[in-house]
Amino acid sequence: MSSLLLRAAACALALCLAACATAQENGDAEHALPGFATNTAKRTIELSELRAGGPPKDGIPSVDSPAFIAPGEAAGWLEPQEPVVALALGGEARAYPLQILTWHEIVNDEVGGVPVAVTFCPLCYSAVAFDRRVETPGGIQTLEFGVSGFLRYSDLVMFDRQTETLWQQLTGEALVGDLLGTQLTVHPAQIISFEQFRAAYPDGVVLSRDTGYDRAYGRNPYAGYDDIARQPYLYDGPADGRLRPMEKVIALKLDGAEKAYPYALTRERHVVNDEAGNIPLVVFHAEGAVSALDAAEIADSKAAGSTGVFDRRAETPSGPQTLTFRWDPGSESGAGSEGRFVDEETGSRWSITGRATAGPLAGTELTRLPHGDYFAFAWLAFKPETEV
Repeated sequence: MSSLLLRAAACALALCLAACATAQENGDAEHALPGFATNTAKRTIELSELRAGGPPKDGIPSVDSPAFIAPGEAAGWLEPQEPVVALALGGEARAYPLQILTWHEIVNDEVGGVPVAVTFCPLCYSAVAFDRRVETPGGIQTLEFGVSGFLRYSDLVMFDRQTETLWQQLTGEALVGDLLGTQLTVHPAQIISFEQFRAAYPDGVVLSRDTGYDRAYGRNPYAGYDDIARQPYLYDGPADGRLRPMEKVIALKLDGAEKAYPYALTRERHVVNDEAGNIPLVVFHAEGAVSALDAAEIADSKAAGSTGVFDRRAETPSGPQTLTFRWDPGSESGAGSEGRFVDEETGSRWSITGRATAGPLAGTELTRLPHGDYFAFAWLAFKPETEV
């Protein structure tokens, strides 16, 4: 039941898409996207940019009534090194295992009183958590998202079930429909290992496999896809010669600046102190999680590491300070991987989740910044002005 094979087998849907442009040219907006009630008269893209991904509308089912369990219970089927999307909002922390998200791509949820959509496009390795509330002429509306079956630049195109507007998953931008011009708000989330989530959030919970669907959770339907020598699936976007298409990057857009940090750099250095616009930031990359898209069994996959991006400004006993971080290999201190990020100013040790675990600043938490771990082609297709 390979998702790549399902995506590749959508001949009928491809023929429908071929008819979309003709229907639009004829002014027949109502039927321009078969099966959708989307207002195609409002759009920022040509409908021909939408490609059949394989499964039809809702063929990859979103999880709309998620159930959660304690980490101890999840440990029966989730290995310590497996990757999860960690999201902390309003005093609550939740882990969304990629072994589940790979099969569903969207979880409609509420965390700390905030309605969110936790999304993952396996073809781009893009995990993004969005606020489901949008401003409309009639006031604030809370949307529920589904998988449209379309791809654009190999990235998941979502749709909302209230207006059937189509949305780009990687950017959160409305592409086609009544909510055109709307940009979803991103909540900072990070991909870390299940073990690291348990250590950082002892009261956190984990998305249950009890989704209402029978899927081979734990198996990777995209076996071998995370390979720098491969070409992206169904990608027809612009080429960027600065990085190989399937090279992993940690990327962000912050204070008007767009930056991408290649894994080849961050896995070696572990720490990058930088600025984006006027915001001082630090990129952390530690041991921890394996890839979700390598081996047939996710738990057996190659190491990818865990990442985080944080504001370097913190309150210290001396007042507000901009910290400078370094990596301590632990050869002399014996520090574990969760204490190897050290700030030069106070000597405090920090975890991959941005919390000081020892030293004068113990208990202090850095402000998490929105970022993502992406295949380079995907980020650069939508953000070509990015500084690498």
